Amino acid sequence: MPSNQIHRFAAAVLLVATPLCLHAEDPSPLHRDADLLKQKVATITQRGAAPAHQPLKTTVTEKEVNAYLVYETASGLPTGIADPSLSIPGTDRVTARAVVDLDAVRRQRNPSLFDPMRYLRGRLPVRATGVLRASNGVAQFELESADIAGVPIPKLLLQEIVSHYSRSAEYPSGINLDDPVALPARIREIHVERGQAVIVQ
Repeated sequence: MPSNQIHRFAAAVLLVATPLCLHAEDPSPLHRDADLLKQKVATITQRGAAPAHQPLKTTVTEKEVNAYLVYETASGLPTGIADPSLSIPGTDRVTARAVVDLDAVRRQRNPSLFDPMRYLRGRLPVRATGVLRASNGVAQFELESADIAGVPIPKLLLQEIVSHYSRSAEYPSGINLDDPVALPARIREIHVERGQAVIVQ
């Protein structure tokens, strides 16, 4: 699962961190969690490139994902996105949060007088909660709720934010929240449970 694929997948679900300077000889638990997930990602990638095999499971915890976001993905985030985090409150449910520069989105849209985006300024926390199901090599996210700094927003506004920050050569219009996402590295299923996810290859 190469890093660029992880970033795209995270953006679709979450939105798509500031790295901390620690002494290598005395790593914090957070740093150890990040290293652990990095090793798991490498193993998943190797399995994906190997010949067909019996189903294999890898458990990834919420703590590992958030540590990885801090230490490994900060440099790959789009400009205007900071402090991403993920929580897994229950079966098939995920909540993603990030601080987002809304000025960049507003400038591109040139909102009208009655557009709520006209009144959203600066860097504010954006949060989205929904259901994530992944089977047969495809993941699908169903949004339940979203808010900016605790104020509920419609799905259409969240989609504009996600589209703006997920544009790339492969996705010139950005990622659509409703679109299914092909899972990399021959991942067949992801079972989302409270505080963790089990990846099946």
